[in-house]
Amino acid sequence: MIMSNNKKLEQARFIAKAGRKLKDHIFSIQSGLHNGKVSGPGEELSMAQVQMIMALHASGGSTISNIAKQLNVSSPSASCMVDRLEDKGILYRERSTEDRRKVVVRLADKAAAKAQQMESAVLAAFLELVEKVGPETAEKWCEVLERVDQVLSNQK
Repeated sequence: MIMSNNKKLEQARFIAKAGRKLKDHIFSIQSGLHNGKVSGPGEELSMAQVQMIMALHASGGSTISNIAKQLNVSSPSASCMVDRLEDKGILYRERSTEDRRKVVVRLADKAAAKAQQMESAVLAAFLELVEKVGPETAEKWCEVLERVDQVLSNQK
């Protein structure tokens, strides 16, 4: 069965809208967990900064160039974000023990604990979603996302 271009466009719009809604839901959970503040009074974080914190939390530490690639931003942009977050005490730089020329960015202990709380809150929200959509829809959702992951992985 051949699908019309209008139908494909309609589906693409729906997928984009649903993706934005999920992304916004996750960000609202992460920022709402600390009323928009991760480090202290008046230190609100942007979505990009929260993404950097969560990427560092997942990796345990990374170079600025690797962070830039992972977040799909330029190295100078990643470096500026690191500078701002370092000024807030959220992360720090350290020399690699294997290669003294390499600098690794890591989360400060307090920020790492809050990142773990954010990760747990997001997982709880997805668990709630899985329960609400039911087991059959959740299974289909996983199948679709597995295929999307395969397609996106092959594009790199």
